[in-house]
Amino acid sequence: MRLSSMLTIFLTFAAAAVVSLVAANFSVSLIEDSSEIGVRDALDDKGMTWAEVEANGLQVSLSGIAPTEAVRFSALTTAGSVVDAARVIDDMGVAAQEALAAPKFSVEILRNDSGLSVIGLIPTSTDRDYVIARFNSLAGSNGVTDLLETANYPAPDGWERSLEFALTAMSSLPRAKVSVTAQHIAITAITDSAPEKARLEQNLRRMAPSQIDLGLKISAPRPVITPFTTRFQITEDGTSFDACSADTELAAKRIISAGKAAGAVNPRCTVGLGVPSPRWADAVTASINAVTKLGAGSVTIADADISLVATAQTTQSEFDKIVGELENTLPPVFALQAKLPQEQDPNAGPPEFTATLSPEGQVQLRGRVNDDALRDLTTSFAKAHFGSDSVYTATRVVDDLPADWATRVLAGLEGLSQLSNGAISVTPDLLVLTGNTGNPDASTEIASLLAGKLGEGSAFDVNVTYQKKLDPVLGLPTPDECEAEIGAIVAAGKINFEPGSATIDSSALGTMDDIAAILKRCGDLRLEIQGYTDSQGREEMNLALSQSRSESVLNELRARRVVTGSFKAVGYGEESPVADNGTEAGREANRRIEFRLIRPDTVTTPEETTLENTAENGDTAPDTTTEESASE
Repeated sequence: MRLSSMLTIFLTFAAAAVVSLVAANFSVSLIEDSSEIGVRDALDDKGMTWAEVEANGLQVSLSGIAPTEAVRFSALTTAGSVVDAARVIDDMGVAAQEALAAPKFSVEILRNDSGLSVIGLIPTSTDRDYVIARFNSLAGSNGVTDLLETANYPAPDGWERSLEFALTAMSSLPRAKVSVTAQHIAITAITDSAPEKARLEQNLRRMAPSQIDLGLKISAPRPVITPFTTRFQITEDGTSFDACSADTELAAKRIISAGKAAGAVNPRCTVGLGVPSPRWADAVTASINAVTKLGAGSVTIADADISLVATAQTTQSEFDKIVGELENTLPPVFALQAKLPQEQDPNAGPPEFTATLSPEGQVQLRGRVNDDALRDLTTSFAKAHFGSDSVYTATRVVDDLPADWATRVLAGLEGLSQLSNGAISVTPDLLVLTGNTGNPDASTEIASLLAGKLGEGSAFDVNVTYQKKLDPVLGLPTPDECEAEIGAIVAAGKINFEPGSATIDSSALGTMDDIAAILKRCGDLRLEIQGYTDSQGREEMNLALSQSRSESVLNELRARRVVTGSFKAVGYGEESPVADNGTEAGREANRRIEFRLIRPDTVTTPEETTLENTAENGDTAPDTTTEESASE
């Protein structure tokens, strides 16, 4: 009975154990499922669908490849918000990251009267000390504000070329901002005058390597025009502006448009300071329209004074009608003086006073003057403007000339002095000036001068032709033209050296003078002066001699005040012979100096030389260490 009772108890405990084990397994499975589902849902809500979740008992394992380390950490944090973070096992990986992209290398350079500052990021391969040294040479005592940083990444294609061009350009930019990248350079600068602006733009574009995108924004102050003058005329020869001034670009467009409507071809208007009224364009266009209605004649607007001259063929009634319309149209301030001349005698004599200026600069004065004092004054005035040795006087003293004759003659000569060549004709009723000039604004400047000197109502005619070849800026020869001119000089004369030395022989100094004169007209050139020898003597001595001789030529140019900042002197020794070194004539030909343009898009090689000069004098420099001799 007792045994049976004990068995019953044992079976009861066994059954309870089994039930407990089953319940525990069920609980674990329930926890695993709920943990896995909860973590997976939380990750999916965060967009981390790449993560795999697996529960193992109370532990939750995360696997998969996270796109970044930050995302991997975010996945762990998200799982830890669902279950105890201590239960989360990290089996995740991180995708391999690409190498960081190189930064954008750029430099900003600002230069003004206060000094020079530079800021930007450059590669470590760039010689930073060299760059700052170049800037220090420009800034002088003002010093350089150096805010350059470096980064250890490869320099992009074109970086060194762009930076070198910027360093060179800064020498001619005393007030400028320059932005530099590998492929683009933007220059914003201020110049003192319009001609300087044109010259600077031309030089910068000529110097820029062809691979660089160059942006220029160069400004110049507007000229002060005194008096503010516009002169318009319609003659048998056509319709034209002798002078045109405007206070704004919009006013210039309106005036030019009115002139074109009247028949003017390619008119040009100077925008400047000094306008007498903000309604200048209204007055000028109304005056031009009046002359157009007349069909012929001229109108001169000098400040607020307007002088309209019709032709003798105009009827009185038509003249009165058009002048009346103009008077009622003109804005306040402007005063009109109109003149209808009488028919002129076709048999009238020659001009009373003439002066001619030849292209060579010779001036001849002929015609009539009031008295000896005016003759002396006219001659002295002309010599002061054209040179004492350039004036020939053949004037005569007569009576009954107008009281303002001296003023008219001297004003005409002053206008003539602004031309390259031309002539003036002065009569009691009219002053006519004709000629050629290289100044595109000369017509306006001369008309303003005459209007101011002659006074209200005085008649004058300015017929000046602008010629690009006479323009001191646009007329500059191109680098290739400079190269050709130097080639012609060196073809006619050789650069000789004293025997066995790098001293230029006195016989070659004239040739150096001619080359210097050409280079001064050519402006900024990138030029290499190359020295060569024959093959006699030791190669290293020949190389040194050729280098010394090319440097001597460079120094001679500097002594003649040629700007040589963009020149290089290079000795090539025995390289690139142009003749047979086996003959004396050939060796003499190989001993030479060559002048060669450095082109941005080509590699400097002696074989590409386009200018050469044979260095004469066949002696050889002795080599004291061997029996060979260094060639000259």
